[in-house]
Amino acid sequence: MNRFLTRVAAASLVLALAGGAASAQTATATAPSHLQAAREVVLASGMSRSFDAMLPTFGDQVRQIYVTRPEIAADLNAVLDQLKPELEKQKDEMVTTAARVLAGRMNEAELKEVGAFFKSPAGQRYVSTQPQVLDELFNEMRDWVQKTSEFVITRVRAEMKKKGHEL
Repeated sequence: MNRFLTRVAAASLVLALAGGAASAQTATATAPSHLQAAREVVLASGMSRSFDAMLPTFGDQVRQIYVTRPEIAADLNAVLDQLKPELEKQKDEMVTTAARVLAGRMNEAELKEVGAFFKSPAGQRYVSTQPQVLDELFNEMRDWVQKTSEFVITRVRAEMKKKGHEL
């Protein structure tokens, strides 16, 4: 279940970044050092882990499509292994896109400050705990959504009853 949630989160992040890329306030003349500072934040913050998590999904999807043809399984796996370097290049392009989006939202000095935090022991600890924290928060949020939904329904019914309406 956690791998599924990781992939959903990764897909959401990728879609959010892709959508944000179109509307980002990126300057066309962003200095290379500004973009490099943003890239370092993308890598050090763990944001790029989301892209890493997506790569196996592509191969899994192809395998599912051709699962009815067991005679090609070995060749299909060989081709997917052969594509790994190209997929790494694709991932690197997404890291660059994320860096451009981030650079469009923060100035170079801010990015360097954030990057320094992520390189610090506290920042590294923050990054290493993110997956577990997000898993736990997802579970807590699911419970909270259920509880809050029940609360709202109960309260709406009670208030509508006061107004003479039975729901």
